[in-house]
Amino acid sequence: MAMNHVRSVRSILSTKDAVTVACQRTFATGKAKKGGKGGAAADGPKASSLSKEVKASTVVGGNILKEGTDPKILPDSEYPDWLWHLLDKRPALSELRRKDIGTLPYEDLKRYVKLDNRARIKENNSLKAKN
Repeated sequence: MAMNHVRSVRSILSTKDAVTVACQRTFATGKAKKGGKGGAAADGPKASSLSKEVKASTVVGGNILKEGTDPKILPDSEYPDWLWHLLDKRPALSELRRKDIGTLPYEDLKRYVKLDNRARIKENNSLKAKN
């Protein structure tokens, strides 16, 4: 049935008109949306109804349970030490290649092996793609 509809549309409309009709987005009302770019003003950011004290003492949106409250922010001493090192800058492959491999700490050596393997795989893939 869809093919019959397509054939009838094809015979009625020229190619340019068919492309225009096919590419037009319509909504539930059946009419195409008219208006400028950028969306409506109602789609903008909304002002928060929470007070500054609540924002400063809780993790807003941190609750993943249906029933419950957002977790409270604890003092820094209550969090594990490894948490504070997550955002530390780690050396790049070029920097690790300049250093002596025998003197690298275990974590840097592990990172060097991982990055070096990744670079070799990319090199081999690009060579295979050229051939």
